[in-house]
Amino acid sequence: MEQISKKLGQNIKRIRLKKRMSQGDICRAIDMDRSYMSAIESGKKNVTLVVLEKLANALNVSVTLKPRFFSLLKYIIR
Repeated sequence: MEQISKKLGQNIKRIRLKKRMSQGDICRAIDMDRSYMSAIESGKKNVTLVVLEKLANALNVSVTLKPRFFSLLKYIIR
């Protein structure tokens, strides 16, 4: 799981920098503490789907989940 969080954090940071936004810009837009944002970008925190959606909206991008994710969910829900 740690690898997924790290990759997600790297992608969020890459998109944020490409859009020339600071962590503070994102945090103000979604009412999040900047230290939490830093922990997400460094892969130290796992984000919920709700937080992921808020981050995507603040960055003006969409969230695409791989079909494999949905297969895993079906297995967990059983």
